Amino acid sequence: MASMAEQLAANMSFSALANSQELKNRIWFTLGALIVYRLGSYIPIPGIDSIALEQFATQNSAGILGWMNSLAGGALGRMAIFALNVMPYISASIIIQLMTSVSPTLEALKKEGESGRKKINQYTRYFTVLLAAMQAYGIAVGLEGQGSIVTDPGMFFRASTVITLTGGTLFLMWLGEQITSRGIGNGVSLIIFAGIVANLPSALAALLELGRTGQMSFFLILAIMVMALAVIAFIVLVERAQRRLLIQYPKRQVGMKMTQADSSHLPIKINTAGVIPPIFASSLLLLPITVANFSAGKGPEWLNQITALLGHGRPLYLVLFAVLIVFFSFFQTSIMFNPKETAENLKKSGGFILGIRPGEKTAEYLDWILTRLTVIGAAYLVFICLIPEFLVGYSGIPFYFGGTSLLIVVSVTLDTVAQLQGHMLAQQYGKLLEKASLRSKKK
Repeated sequence: MASMAEQLAANMSFSALANSQELKNRIWFTLGALIVYRLGSYIPIPGIDSIALEQFATQNSAGILGWMNSLAGGALGRMAIFALNVMPYISASIIIQLMTSVSPTLEALKKEGESGRKKINQYTRYFTVLLAAMQAYGIAVGLEGQGSIVTDPGMFFRASTVITLTGGTLFLMWLGEQITSRGIGNGVSLIIFAGIVANLPSALAALLELGRTGQMSFFLILAIMVMALAVIAFIVLVERAQRRLLIQYPKRQVGMKMTQADSSHLPIKINTAGVIPPIFASSLLLLPITVANFSAGKGPEWLNQITALLGHGRPLYLVLFAVLIVFFSFFQTSIMFNPKETAENLKKSGGFILGIRPGEKTAEYLDWILTRLTVIGAAYLVFICLIPEFLVGYSGIPFYFGGTSLLIVVSVTLDTVAQLQGHMLAQQYGKLLEKASLRSKKK
């Protein structure tokens, strides 16, 4: 079996892609869905003065709104129908997952299997509508308070904005689910990925413009480029790194045959949580201050203080960002990897770790290993994600070159390529089985 897998890996090439109609359909569907998303990010909501909005977006490009705009692929700066992007859906998913850990009702639904998962997903969608409507209303009120951005302020503008932006978020939520089921990769992650990548050319042009006008030295620009490449290499190294636990399987008698002792590996990634913690942390930090940023200088004093304290590079923002990343690293890891369940499955299949008793002792050992790996993974995420905050806060460069955006881009790319290779490998495996079946029939 191992030799067959090695043969498949050695022979796998993009010629398999040309011969797989299903895989080509999945790729074309994914590209088409992302094109629809990008087109929608240029359709503005009604009642907006585009010139005044562009001036406002330029003035706030280095703050929290600039970060939200980068995740939305520039749609927020253009106040397009997809301005909220999938952030309300991500925020709703976070809150529902947290409630699942403390609510007996939701925890019972989670244990019901597929039916329970569908109900939890339905609750997440309902909560997404509520959060999107609240954020859209806050944006509408904030825009009305920014002078001449809104051509005809009033309840009609607020209602149309809430309906448009909420509908845009729900459409992207549905589009992401369609990409996941009918395309390649995780749909929601690919939507965020497409938004960040779409802004990279303009960010690069802005950086080079700073050098041309003398606002930034050539050596600093070169250092930024080298740092970006180093961060990419570091992300790839850590994302592919894993702790491989040796699993032993003793001799077993199956019917009249005695199977040989065998061994395999249980891989545990250093960063099991992936790119979810920084996205979750960003969502929670952005949620309470969306309205505060729009009303800065005109709202209550405490809103102005929140806006000032949660700016890029400010100590409170950095501390909260780091704490939330660490928390969600452990939280997401606990969801994705259950030591007790893994130990029970190993025990049922007859597998064991050398020197560790099957069952509870194995679960404790797996939890011990996972905790230490998660500490390393959380520290890695904090280090990567704080780089752009320091650069924006103290250097004034476009934050698209920072670690958070690069982390999302590199991680989503690696995950999509892995899924693409998985489809190609499965197709080649099916062809080998067909050939083996034909040979057996001829004999």
